[in-house]
Amino acid sequence: MNKQELRINVLTEIGAISSEVTELLSYNENLFESNKSQLPQTFPPSPEAHIAAWQQYVIEAEKRGAYEILKQVLVQLQFPIISGISKTQEYRSATLRGKFDNSNKNTSGLIFNEPEKLQIQIYSTLAGSIPVIIVGNREDFVSLVQAITKRNEPQPIPDSMGACIVSGYNNWNRIYQYKKQWEIKKNHDSNSDWSSEFKRLISRKELYQDKFIILSTGNYSNIPGIELGLTETEWQQISVKIRLEHECTHYFTHRFFGSMRNNLLDELIADYRGIVVAIGKYRADWFLHFIGLESFPNYREGGRLQNYRGEPPLSEGAFKILQALVIRAAKNLEDFDKQFSRCSRTLTDQVAILLTLSKLTLEELANAPIILNLEK
Repeated sequence: MNKQELRINVLTEIGAISSEVTELLSYNENLFESNKSQLPQTFPPSPEAHIAAWQQYVIEAEKRGAYEILKQVLVQLQFPIISGISKTQEYRSATLRGKFDNSNKNTSGLIFNEPEKLQIQIYSTLAGSIPVIIVGNREDFVSLVQAITKRNEPQPIPDSMGACIVSGYNNWNRIYQYKKQWEIKKNHDSNSDWSSEFKRLISRKELYQDKFIILSTGNYSNIPGIELGLTETEWQQISVKIRLEHECTHYFTHRFFGSMRNNLLDELIADYRGIVVAIGKYRADWFLHFIGLESFPNYREGGRLQNYRGEPPLSEGAFKILQALVIRAAKNLEDFDKQFSRCSRTLTDQVAILLTLSKLTLEELANAPIILNLEK
């Protein structure tokens, strides 16, 4: 039986009709391209080019505060969250061309309730170092996410969302620093001009595009600790660990497999990694609680699962089949993880597990038993 036949059989066994099978085969397609030739020789690999600049931001933030540094680095913080602002000439000029008119009194910056709770860190992951902006106030987190990912438009951010990873961010601060260095060298080359140099720079995205994580400190997936049998203090500490490793897993798949989606397979793998790092083992019941399936077959409105329904959204029938599918996958993944719950989980094992999981579809994960061969 080939992979496609297996996937169809699993979906049919759960109860999917023909149209739902077609929907879910498309939705659950694995887009991770695990090309060994593109993987580094050792893990973690060398940091990406933008890390050096962010290391300097961390140093400066210790002296002047993270808020002041972020205003300097993230041009979107020069604007408030207002409907339609992304279409204004001032906004487009600042974000697309790096030109900000400080004389415009009608443009106020982004206001934070508790700017003193902002932090900038460099976090070590399996995929290398990545900058993390930690936001200690929920409203401030929402504002920052809207500014960076929604172009300062007041688009809703789900309560269950507590972090996001930003990729391909055009950092005008790095471009300005590059220009300064170019101007110093320019004195030795009278034939050069910035217009020509800027065109050369654009083709080298590693010199100006950044990846970073925006992280809140609230309860993971907006779940109270008492529902998991934990005190709020215990749960908040665990929540931050899960959330951070979850986003770092997205960084891993994006850097090495070329994919990072709002898709249930991505979320299952990322939550697996987050839970294991936080508490030393995988708990399927926690994951199902996070996505709103703790009382399956009933779905809890507001659970994270609805954030990953796809585009266009899955039909009601296909969405119900997806719920049954993820129940099986999570439980099988827990059975698999028990092999490692008493082990030290070496760096090699951790990478091997991610590489192996990335090759499977949700249907394969739901097919009992899961057979995973770790690649050493």
